[in-house]
Amino acid sequence: MALLDILEFPDPRLRTRAVPITIFDAALSRLIDDMFETMYAAPGIGLAASQVDVHRQLIVMDCSNDRSDPLVFINPEILSRENVGVMEEGCLSVPGIFDEVERAQRVRVRAKDRDGKAFECELDGIRAVCLQHEMDHLDGKLFVDYLSTLKRDRIRKKLEKERRDRPAKPDSAEVSAGAALGR
Repeated sequence: MALLDILEFPDPRLRTRAVPITIFDAALSRLIDDMFETMYAAPGIGLAASQVDVHRQLIVMDCSNDRSDPLVFINPEILSRENVGVMEEGCLSVPGIFDEVERAQRVRVRAKDRDGKAFECELDGIRAVCLQHEMDHLDGKLFVDYLSTLKRDRIRKKLEKERRDRPAKPDSAEVSAGAALGR
């Protein structure tokens, strides 16, 4: 497995609409495993493939405290929504920022699993909110889009400044060479 780079707001690639997945193979299974590893390492509770620059309709989630509830949703479709409420959200693509967003507190979803088998399930509370948040990513939407333009601009400027001040990461060739040398 491998850690994947998570795109950060305002990267324009986060605005790309994901396309349905039609091939369920070993490469997809590896991507799912890599996404779980990336999400857990971040740490987060959900990750859409769009956030790792793979614009396919794939979401991984685990809202448990002990990594005991990994869920995979491929080509998800919300069939019903109930009980709108407000919950504070954060996002791996908008690091360190949290704000309240209004979403359904219960959803019924249809999707496929990692093997391409269709299923339906109901999610409520944090799991329902997380799924809707990740599905927004598949549509090229971020939770900051629910905030005022002023707030969104402040967040964008703050994150851009933090990125400029952050030390540069070594590129993957340097990391691979370092690993080969036992560093």
